[in-house]
Amino acid sequence: MNEIIPQYAICIANNGYPASLELHKVYRLIPDEAAALDGDVRVIDESGEDYLYPADYFVFITVPKEKAQLLWESFVPYSA
Repeated sequence: MNEIIPQYAICIANNGYPASLELHKVYRLIPDEAAALDGDVRVIDESGEDYLYPADYFVFITVPKEKAQLLWESFVPYSA
């Protein structure tokens, strides 16, 4: 059976990173096995870049396949 890997996480702590992480906001995860071994996760933060943060700063969520594309597209800035 394949393990489901969460692609999103909700920020529940931002100690030391108040400008980079907003509490209760959903962030996209970037798979990073090496980071996971160290207890970290790679997320696209408020800068729009991916950085490592402690995994315990987040609650990981999975999204039903039929809604995953809609959520992914909601992260794309509107183009004029």
